[in-house]
Parts: sequence; structure tokens; C-alpha cells
Amino acid sequence: MASTQNPTANGISLGTKLGDRGLAIERHWQELATQRRFYTAIGLVVLLLALAGSLWFANDSNSGKFFDRLPHLFDFIEDLLPRDATEIWRALFDLPSPYFDGSLKYDYPEGRYYITDSLYIPEYFYKMVETLNIAVVSTIIGFLFGAILSFFAARNMVKSPWLRGPVRRFMEVLRAFPEIVLAGFFLAILSLGPIPAIIAVTIHTIGALGKLFFEVIENADMRPDEGLRAVGASWIERVWFAMVPQVMPNFISYFLLRLEINVRASTIIGAVGGGGIGEQLRLSISRGHEAKTLAIVLLLFITIIAVDQLSAWLRRKLVGEQAFQAVI
Repeated sequence: MASTQNPTANGISLGTKLGDRGLAIERHWQELATQRRFYTAIGLVVLLLALAGSLWFANDSNSGKFFDRLPHLFDFIEDLLPRDATEIWRALFDLPSPYFDGSLKYDYPEGRYYITDSLYIPEYFYKMVETLNIAVVSTIIGFLFGAILSFFAARNMVKSPWLRGPVRRFMEVLRAFPEIVLAGFFLAILSLGPIPAIIAVTIHTIGALGKLFFEVIENADMRPDEGLRAVGASWIERVWFAMVPQVMPNFISYFLLRLEINVRASTIIGAVGGGGIGEQLRLSISRGHEAKTLAIVLLLFITIIAVDQLSAWLRRKLVGEQAFQAVI
């Protein structure tokens, strides 16, 4: 009778294998699994309803034109295609265009930055270097200040909540606003150019890296610190000789990651007047200059890949190849 009431596995009663307590646990697990599936289904239904409601709101806000315009979603991409594929390379390297008609659309050589009478840097390469400079300077300054503040924010290095708390709140304020919001504020005060962009990206970087850094410090091994404390080392000596050697590989890794993020942020800030390649991208899109737009997008794509590969190479050199080898 027991074998007919309980499921079997390989001809052996599951009740015989598990016993009454095992069957109770199995039933409880089945109940939890059923409950989880039920809640998942409810969540999906709510998500679909929210999506449908947002689409309805978008359609209503656009006077009923949202769904009507969906078939034209890729028209913008089609409009970006130049009449000649070689125009992209001419725009990228500031070469004269056979289609030049006196308008801004084909005035590629006008943006050259001449080093000598005959040697020049293409405009977009020069602007890309400017964007990279904004990102690099901001990341270095943010790294230095974020590293210093992180030791005052770490629970295992500063016991007093009256010091640790304000430092943490200060870093929260620094990263509370996106870079583009900070850039808009400083652009209104300091006028257009790369300096407001550097300040904005630096402020956000200090807050973001500071949080990551003090979490790394709090997870560090405290035995070296205890040994230095036992021989009477000062707080600065404990930080420099016990903590910095441990956390520096992670610090460098986060620094390189933040550098990649700041390159993108600097590009976006350039679109609102912060200098660099972002401003040129905004102008070319707004004016409908297909070749210039695609040339800038191509240069951005290549630059991001190059920065990512350089960061990966530096991380391997600093941390060591053994940290990237699979454990079998």
C-alpha cells in the first residue's frame, strides 16, 4: 500500500528511501517551489501590465502617433548612410571631398589642427585626445582623493563614527548627482570648455571610487595591521605598510574600470559644451552630416575598444597572470 501512495524511483518507494521526515521535507519543498512559481507568474503579469500601460501613456502623450511611428524606427539609421562610403574616411582624416559645395557638410579640411605648415592632426583625432585628457586627469585626481578618504571611511581603520560617518556622507553627496548634471552647473559658472568637465567628472569619481575603496579596505586581512599596532606603529604607518600593499591591486583595478567609464562620461559631457569629441558629435547629428557622424562614431568605437584592451593589459601586468588563470 505504501508503494502505491508514494512516488517511486528505480522501483524503490520514495517513502522507503526518505522516511516520514524526508517526505515532509520533500512536500514542504514542493510547496515552496509552487509558491515561488506562483509569485513569479504574478510578477510577470504585473510587468506586462506596466509595459502595456507605459506604451499606452507614450502613445497618448504623442497624440496617438507612437504606434504609427514605430514602422519608421530605423529611418534615422537609413538617413545616416552617406552617398559614398569613402566619405567616412575623408571626414575622419580631414581629406578633401569631391562633393564639396561650399557648405559645412563637406568642409572636412577646415577642422585640421596644423603642427607645421604641412603636418596636421585631423580634427576628430584632436578632439578625441581632448576627451581622453579630460577622462585621464579626472580619474587620476579622483583616484588620489578617493583613496585618501576611503581609509577614513573604513570601519576597521577608523573606530570613531563621528569621523567615519561624515566622510561617508560626504562621498555620498559627491556621487549623488550624475556627471552631466554637475557639468551643467559648472558650465553655467565657468563657461564652456574642458575645465568644467574635468571638475564634474572628478567630483563624481571621488565619490564612486571612495565607496569601492573603503569596501575593499574593510575586507582586507587585519593581521598585518595588528602586528604593526603591537610594535607601536602610528596610524599612517599602519595604513602605508599594512593596508596599502594588500588593497593596491584592487585599487588599480577599480581605477582602470573607472577610466573606461569616464571616457564615456567625458564624451557625453562634451555634447553639452564640455569640449572634446562629444560637442562635434552633437553638431554633426543636429546638422544631418552623415559622413561626419559615422566618422565620429567609428572613432569612438575604436577608442573605447583600445582603452578597454589597454586596461585589461595593465591589470594583468599589475595583478599578475596567475590571477587570471582558470582553476581546474
